[in-house]
Amino acid sequence: MSAQEETAAVDGAPAPAGRPRGKASGDGRPVLEMADVSTHYGLVSVLRGVNIEIYQGEIVSLLGGNASGKTTTLKTILGMVIPSKGEVRLAGEVVSGMPTIQIVSRGISMVPENRRLFSRMTVKENLELGAYQRHDKEGIKSDLDRVLTIFPRLRERLGQKAGTLSGGEQQMVAMGRALMAQPKVLLMDEPSMGLAPILVEQVFNIIREINELGTTIFVVEQNANMALSIADRGYVLQTGQIVLADSAQNLLNNPLMREAYLGEL
Repeated sequence: MSAQEETAAVDGAPAPAGRPRGKASGDGRPVLEMADVSTHYGLVSVLRGVNIEIYQGEIVSLLGGNASGKTTTLKTILGMVIPSKGEVRLAGEVVSGMPTIQIVSRGISMVPENRRLFSRMTVKENLELGAYQRHDKEGIKSDLDRVLTIFPRLRERLGQKAGTLSGGEQQMVAMGRALMAQPKVLLMDEPSMGLAPILVEQVFNIIREINELGTTIFVVEQNANMALSIADRGYVLQTGQIVLADSAQNLLNNPLMREAYLGEL
């Protein structure tokens, strides 16, 4: 990272983002974009002028500590929080202000924090819930087979209650359920939370595999090292503002990033 970029980061302005690896949509626009988004909970400002661009085929990470605004960012994308300023766009269409169900139907799917499976339902039933807005039976069947190819362990547990699975297996079900919606962009909220280190590595390897199969992914994560190891680009959110934005490799090499977020002095 250049001295100019580091100065921008110190001053609280976003550093220039790395050039996207993935392909833009046909008109050159990002597949998902937050444009100058600010949000409030009552009188409390949470996000302030957030700009994020995600292009087709990328893995983009959003990093930040507790209370930095990461969860609000996802809620804003999903329509659970309406911006007080700015817009959220999906494939060029403004979706901010739409009900969540309409945003999901347009191609946003999410793997929530702590998985949030229906514990008394089977693995198969949980996976099929991801396709609840679809009506193409053959396509659903084909996508279920694709999910079970990505997660072969789940094929052996289709009839098992989801609540009886290990944490890593539950994360696989949550990811598979989201993929059943055929998302344009897959949102992931803290995929490493509550997992043993060996399982964290496995889950992030699977995230990379899903991306290589063609799914665009936006990962919100506190484990900066792991998230940046698979990402193309990253943003760092601090008290509701983007303070760093660059390629994943440049963020890993940034001394400010290494001290503040990677635990190095």
